[in-house]
Amino acid sequence: MIKKYDLIIVGGGIMASSLAYNLRKDGYTGSIVVFEKDRMYEYSSTPRCYGGFRQTFSIPGNIQMSKLSLQVLKNFEKEMALDDEPAVIDFKQHGYLYLANEQALSLLKENMKVQKSYDVNVQLLTPEETKSLVPELNVDDLAGAVFDVEGGNADPYSVLQWYVRHAKRLGVEYVYEKVQALLTDGLHQVKGVKLETGAEYHAPIVVNAAGAWSGEISKTMGVDIPVRPYRKQVYCVDLAVPFKTDIPFVFDYLGTYFQGEGLKVIIGSREGSNETEQQDYSFNFDFTLDRSYFNEEVWPLLAERSPNFDQLKLETGWAGLYEYNYIDHNAIIGKHPDMNGYYLLTGFSGHGFQQAPAAGKALSELIRLGKYETIDLTPFSITRFAENQLLLESEVY
Repeated sequence: MIKKYDLIIVGGGIMASSLAYNLRKDGYTGSIVVFEKDRMYEYSSTPRCYGGFRQTFSIPGNIQMSKLSLQVLKNFEKEMALDDEPAVIDFKQHGYLYLANEQALSLLKENMKVQKSYDVNVQLLTPEETKSLVPELNVDDLAGAVFDVEGGNADPYSVLQWYVRHAKRLGVEYVYEKVQALLTDGLHQVKGVKLETGAEYHAPIVVNAAGAWSGEISKTMGVDIPVRPYRKQVYCVDLAVPFKTDIPFVFDYLGTYFQGEGLKVIIGSREGSNETEQQDYSFNFDFTLDRSYFNEEVWPLLAERSPNFDQLKLETGWAGLYEYNYIDHNAIIGKHPDMNGYYLLTGFSGHGFQQAPAAGKALSELIRLGKYETIDLTPFSITRFAENQLLLESEVY
């Protein structure tokens, strides 16, 4: 049997669930079904990300999305409470600190001009002021630092689950089955999806919010989008000598980033052999942690930045996937020009969690009203690639 809906969302992570919730909240009355292949979200990108949020971008659209999302997260516990149960998401604003040499600082200072034009609370620090903020850092090689005062972290899995709970309560149906293919009428109209079980679900609107898998699923109906999976690793360590205070999210121009409380620190890196563009994109992913890469590549850089990293124990960690837009590393949002009814919400390349509340809100407006109202995300359309209007974000981490 073929089941019919008004709107289908492929993927059930933070993007898809924000969209589903915002559609209902904003008054969409049509039937909505969300397909998520991973019922427990074991390998979903959402719970495997840091959960960081910042406003320090160089592109106005990224700043606007992040500002709106931050306001949503600030009010999340109260606004998303159900039956007097607060929506606890472990929201913390410890700031983002960018350590820079002369070259990096020059770029960050240029970006600050754009950020301040959107009222982002960002501060330029001297090496001495940086050391005053985090006394344990070696700052001899620094030209300075930039501090995003309102940056921080929240628990991605909790945010996701609250969106799902609200969406279901508002009548959105979640089906935990794998979509095998997107369907068309053979011309230029999307028709629905076919599941691995053989079942078909039809709708005149299909949204591809399948994250790291969105490029692969789009190919099933002959539509290429520049998104592929990109493996990243997170390391959790215990320090023999703790930082004296909770440290902000520190991004080091040397190539690492870290944030922690007391003895516990989470760590990542921007570059490395396991994160190059020569990865295996066959979709046979290994989610195990590469401890040798940490020991050989990451740890030496950490120890160079602070003596507190000299003695540590790598306790655990995990690998996850970015939905990597390999052309300009920014979101792809909106209608596909060559396939009627086909919408995209993907390609965020590592800043998806922090922009999901705003992106879901904006796309809900485009679907319901045919235009953006809160934030104009037209520059993020897939048409920018053919028109050579790339969004070259200089603060991608």
